[in-house]
Amino acid sequence: QVQLVESGGGLVEAGGSLTLSCAVSGRISSIFRVGWFRQAPGQERDFIAAISWVGGSIYYKDRVKGRFTISRDNVKNTTSLQIDSLKSEDTAVYYCAASRPGTTAAKDWTYWGQGTQVTVSS
Repeated sequence: QVQLVESGGGLVEAGGSLTLSCAVSGRISSIFRVGWFRQAPGQERDFIAAISWVGGSIYYKDRVKGRFTISRDNVKNTTSLQIDSLKSEDTAVYYCAASRPGTTAAKDWTYWGQGTQVTVSS
């Protein structure tokens, strides 16, 4: 089993920046990748970015390129997501996830954190 715990969410003003963190623990050797998703009210859980745990290869959803930055520290066993130039449409619950290789679809990710709320005020 792998445990994921997000932190860093909150209420921020539009135009600001925020960094979310996720602590990874458990059978980390079983992880190939970690990633971030978000889910707004009434919408599906949406992929944002992923990074391979060992090699550090990064993949972003095209729509978020430029404002979102994913990183990982496999010594401290954490992954982070920095969000710049926040917009009201970034308001959502943000989830950290981990899995073996697969697609960006939420169903292909095995382990999930509990989520952290990000609310952007305009």
